[in-house]
Amino acid sequence: MKQQTLAIIKPDGVARKLIGPVITRIENEGLDIKAMKLIKMTKEQAQGFYKVHKGKPFFDSLTDFMSSGPCVVMVLEGDDAIARYRKLMGATDYRKAEEGTIRREYATDIEKNVVHGSDSPESAAFEIGYFFNALEIM
Repeated sequence: MKQQTLAIIKPDGVARKLIGPVITRIENEGLDIKAMKLIKMTKEQAQGFYKVHKGKPFFDSLTDFMSSGPCVVMVLEGDDAIARYRKLMGATDYRKAEEGTIRREYATDIEKNVVHGSDSPESAAFEIGYFFNALEIM
């Protein structure tokens, strides 16, 4: 079933010039990029995006990190896009990620793990709507 998911190349990935390699992996997986832009979130925008984690011990460091530099946000589409992109990303803790995943190859710590992806259809709908309007999605 065709599905959309949000993908983010985080500030560490952008700073380390990993945009091209990450996009190549996405395209090689057969996922279609339906929208893409370079953004820089404010602390408040990062807090709004990650509001589901408010109150957790890592919330402040996560939102500080995500507002520390530019990110690339994308809408990906394909059959079972959420599960396929999550498999391609690998586990949040890059040390536990499978060989060949983006995080295993490029992450430097659990927070600076290069990429983000939606974890459910509900979060994908919220996350895509947070960054894109209908006119921006092909």
